[in-house]
Amino acid sequence: MGTTRHSFIDIFDSSFEDESVSLERIVIPIIQRDYAQGRISPDVNRVRSRFLDALYDAVTKEPIVLDFIYGDIDDKGIMTPLDGQQRLTTLFLLHWYAAKKAGLQADECEFLHKFSYETRYSARYFCEELADFTPTFHGDISAEIINQAWFPLSWKKDPTIHAMLVMLDAIHEKFYDVSDLWDRLKDGAITFYFLKIRDMGLTDELYIKMNSRGKPLSQFEHFKAELEREIRKLDEETSKRIIRKVDLDWTDMLWRYRDSGNGTDEVFVTDDEFLRYFKFICDIICYQEGKSPQGRSNDEFDLLQIYFSSENENAKDNIILLEKFFDCWCEIRGYESPTDFQKSFMSRSHEQGKIVIESRYSIDLFEDCLRSYSDRSGRLRQFPLNRIVLLYVVVIYLINQETISEGSFRRRIRIIQNLIRNSEDEISDRIDRNRIPAILKQVDSIMLTGVIDDEIDVSFNANQLQEEIIKQEFLQIHPDMEEQLYALEDHPRLFGQIGILGLDHIDYADRFVSLFQCDLDKIDCALMSIGDYGQQERNRWRYQYASDRIMLAWDELFHKSANSGYENTKQVLLELLSKAEVFTDEMLQDIADAFLAECEDTHEYPWRYYYVKYPEFRPGSYGKIANRDRKINPYLCSVMQTKTQLSSYTYIPYLLIADESHLSRDDLGQRLVYGDEHIICENDAYVRRKNEDDKVLERVPIPQNDDGVDTEDRILLLKAYLESTK
Repeated sequence: MGTTRHSFIDIFDSSFEDESVSLERIVIPIIQRDYAQGRISPDVNRVRSRFLDALYDAVTKEPIVLDFIYGDIDDKGIMTPLDGQQRLTTLFLLHWYAAKKAGLQADECEFLHKFSYETRYSARYFCEELADFTPTFHGDISAEIINQAWFPLSWKKDPTIHAMLVMLDAIHEKFYDVSDLWDRLKDGAITFYFLKIRDMGLTDELYIKMNSRGKPLSQFEHFKAELEREIRKLDEETSKRIIRKVDLDWTDMLWRYRDSGNGTDEVFVTDDEFLRYFKFICDIICYQEGKSPQGRSNDEFDLLQIYFSSENENAKDNIILLEKFFDCWCEIRGYESPTDFQKSFMSRSHEQGKIVIESRYSIDLFEDCLRSYSDRSGRLRQFPLNRIVLLYVVVIYLINQETISEGSFRRRIRIIQNLIRNSEDEISDRIDRNRIPAILKQVDSIMLTGVIDDEIDVSFNANQLQEEIIKQEFLQIHPDMEEQLYALEDHPRLFGQIGILGLDHIDYADRFVSLFQCDLDKIDCALMSIGDYGQQERNRWRYQYASDRIMLAWDELFHKSANSGYENTKQVLLELLSKAEVFTDEMLQDIADAFLAECEDTHEYPWRYYYVKYPEFRPGSYGKIANRDRKINPYLCSVMQTKTQLSSYTYIPYLLIADESHLSRDDLGQRLVYGDEHIICENDAYVRRKNEDDKVLERVPIPQNDDGVDTEDRILLLKAYLESTK
């Protein structure tokens, strides 16, 4: 073993004797205690003061060489200190202070990012944020840090962070007047000897004394030990039972979902899967308390303290819930595995007795939770709220299998899935708009009793709740219609909400299926030939129509919302469906052609004539058309290519069709520009104006009858006018 002398700056990227890797990072491992030199106590105060005095003398008088620091360097260049954690942390804080006070550029401070803590997630992220932060150096540095947006107040309770803040204030007080502090540190005023431990890894050496197996304890084993300790404080027998299940029953159940612990197929562990599901359970407990996990720590050790320690008055109940949530997956009556069970009631498309799961989601809901509930940092929840609710539904059934028949479960989960898929806006857990507690209560009512509780306010979408109640009543009278109703619910354009047809026209279900096997553009034109089916959005200037490319447009039309005109859309659709039992593209084209012919024969050209006649009128993206005053100017529509805003791709369709090459994108497609003149479209005329002052040069009237309906095709009229001016 060889020793080398380094400063805190130059040790990074250094190579060591007989080693092919350089030291890239220093990481204080989870096995180490919290940073102690910043604690507040008479003894520690004395130690801190003496150590800072020694460092102060080193940068103002004679350089100092600190004692040995021992550590292990893995094949990725990460050094884990066995001895020297406290000194390294203080040196990190001193070098941070000096670098920031000297106003160094970010690249010169990069070494600060190479020091990290793993004792708690909060200490790790504090070090990351601190490395990028520059204080004003006015007043206490700790107060300035605490006031930063990136500093959660909960971090003040982290003993390592608290100690670091105390030390930073002490450093500021001691070194504030040292003008050349950074230069002195860079010149090696403070160094130490580093001794690399070889052959025997750091954690092996340490834990060979602490662990009879002679193996390092993982983070999960630390978690399990703390879990056991906290439960034992509440009840000794419960603690023994839970830990036995963690080691045996629950591990056996999770084994099929195991991950390789090192990125290979050599060592498999279930630790991450266990902790992800543990976090799901903690979120459920949080919601049941009427709260939101947003803004709360997602560190498993913090969650353990919050929900399962004696600090929580409901800890015993939470432990029972934890046990039930794990136990329910261990043996599922009639199925060999959780996967087989889930496949029995979930499918990609309609199957009798199953609910439909969108292709973007896994059929194995439980596995999806184990794989993706949070990332390895614990900060990001990748498992969406709708999946949380659905997984909760399944767990509630599994826990109550003795009282809920399988047939009842299949019917009830269908109701809840319909509610979930049609409550996208309502399924929210923002602190200021948290509906999940009420939604879980509604789930309990439906799953346990089969009854939708109308006394629970602000849960799922109100329209969908009402529809589900009506469908329940319908099936009580017409149980023979169940499969037909469920098949209609599972149509990809409806996903549970059938109001666009209604139970009065459930006999049109097969016709609806047939219709949507046809070309979407031809369906659109056939609908418009019958009537203007569009819906006005809440902003009152944007209108929703169909699209031949984006299915979302049809979904918006067929699902009741705050838009006005839904009932009219329904009547137009029903009238189209009444025309045939089976639909083809040719039949739909005939309907559109007949409408156009009637308009041309009578010389009446309503706005929807242009929509059907000219493809440019039919918005191909999100199905949006803009018209800010449709009652007064029904013809003044702009076709949008975005979902909410006008853009350079917006256009007045009459102008685009007549002369696209002169359509001004700078004017949002609202005018044709010719040199220093331009042409705009009004409801009953085309107007030619000067660009400079908008002076009217000519007005070209569009013939209309007493009802304000065009009696001449205004597009042909404009083309003829433009030809005459050449």
